[in-house]
Amino acid sequence: MIKEYLEIGKITSTHGIKGEMRVQPWCDSPEFMKKFKTLYLDKNGEKPLKVSCRPNGNMVIMKAEGIDTVEEASRYREKVLYMKRSEAKLPEGTWFIQELIDCKVIDADDENKTYGIISDVSQTGANDVWHIKKDDKEYLIPAIPSVVVSTDVVGGVIKIRPLKGIFEDEN
Repeated sequence: MIKEYLEIGKITSTHGIKGEMRVQPWCDSPEFMKKFKTLYLDKNGEKPLKVSCRPNGNMVIMKAEGIDTVEEASRYREKVLYMKRSEAKLPEGTWFIQELIDCKVIDADDENKTYGIISDVSQTGANDVWHIKKDDKEYLIPAIPSVVVSTDVVGGVIKIRPLKGIFEDEN
């Protein structure tokens, strides 16, 4: 499901004495956060922060306009930061994990057959693994081209051809 604002990271601590903050990025890399000039303190975009970011190892050092002391910066510790979806440029056929969550998963060859909804995504390195929940069961499917036939995050529907044995214990 397409959301206007997506979580991008969390402020973990201050950095130095001039109001900089350390951010744990929840995106592919700290470099991704450098692209944004405005981040938000709420999922509705009502509390914007003008920012500049720079990678620091696997973290990001962020400076927000109007926050100039360590005391001011410390008030933001543990706050989640959001980005505006329309400001992110993704390659065709690429989605944010948060957009996949809650999408309905159906059979590519029989649209009346529903496997469940995506509840989580694990990043394994080789490929992502989608967690599909139905009732009180969870199934894991690899997000690979031979399994995932089509992904419509706007419509909230994903069509798959599951590998043998994943859903076969179902009645």
